[in-house]
Amino acid sequence: MNSPRRIDVHQHIVPPVWAKVLGDLGLDSGGWAIPAWSVADAIAMMDEQGIATGVLSVTAPGVHLTGTTSNSPNSGSGISGSGSSGSGISGAPLPQALARAVNEYGAEVAKDHPTRFGSFASLPLPDVDAALEEAAYALDTLGADGVVLLSNTAGRYLGDPAYEPLWAELDRRAAVVFVHPAQPPMPLLPGTPAPLADYVFDTTRTAVNMVLNGVLSRYRRVKVILSHGGGYLPYAAYRFSGLTSTVLDPERTSDDVIRDLKRFYFDTALAASPSSLPTLMEFAEPGHVLYGSDWPFAPQEAGTYYNRFLETYTGFAPGQAAAIDRGNAEALFPRFARPGA
Repeated sequence: MNSPRRIDVHQHIVPPVWAKVLGDLGLDSGGWAIPAWSVADAIAMMDEQGIATGVLSVTAPGVHLTGTTSNSPNSGSGISGSGSSGSGISGAPLPQALARAVNEYGAEVAKDHPTRFGSFASLPLPDVDAALEEAAYALDTLGADGVVLLSNTAGRYLGDPAYEPLWAELDRRAAVVFVHPAQPPMPLLPGTPAPLADYVFDTTRTAVNMVLNGVLSRYRRVKVILSHGGGYLPYAAYRFSGLTSTVLDPERTSDDVIRDLKRFYFDTALAASPSSLPTLMEFAEPGHVLYGSDWPFAPQEAGTYYNRFLETYTGFAPGQAAAIDRGNAEALFPRFARPGA
């Protein structure tokens, strides 16, 4: 690729305060080590992989951490004071303070490199009131490009009725919501870290939960991106629609269920392959497939591996490959649009 042009909607940031808190608590990302990260390394990777802009997000386990509760004190967390190096919410519970810290850090990176980086803000679910407060601050004050929600937080999935006020507010704002998987509430398969297998399962699980509970039919202005090609949702979509309409809820037609499933957007992170691309492109609505790398949790060698499948796939209709690389993301994030890109 002669010049970087891709918009990467699935690129991660590792704020130092977040890495320190995880290290202090002995946590990782579902059995996956927390990698080193720097602006310089990110830009170097992006230049080599043809990525013009990365929309950064904090990955699992997010800001509501195992071994803490919504009432946990900050003592010993390494979070204090205000600004990007601290919590910004003196005396706040750990999830809320950590969300503020990582969001301010990401906003500073995006501010310093406005054409190279955007940011998805982390929200301190399952505390809905705190999540609403942080969403308003991140979107209105920090200028975040959207929010990142984990597929589940403490076992609570995104279709949970308790989250209605958050979905209503995000819909009012026509926000972009990036859904990243988390470890499901079950033990890891021995020798198998969650990102290898469980993450695709949990993405599918939360997407089905959202559709069955009517989130996608009630809130039609919000744009929801599912990680990793939507898990196995495109492959199993008609299983979900057929069994819902005939067994689970005969008041809903299979077409109704498919319509709501098709409202999702999908990124290609770790999901571009000769077997997955035909199903993804057949299922996804036009404009709903976006480029993703999953760097640095997926190393650059993995990015090269999946990019090769994306770049050599022969089943794209005219213009589809360019739209995945950039055009579809420009529609969601107009500030990244550039003439002739």
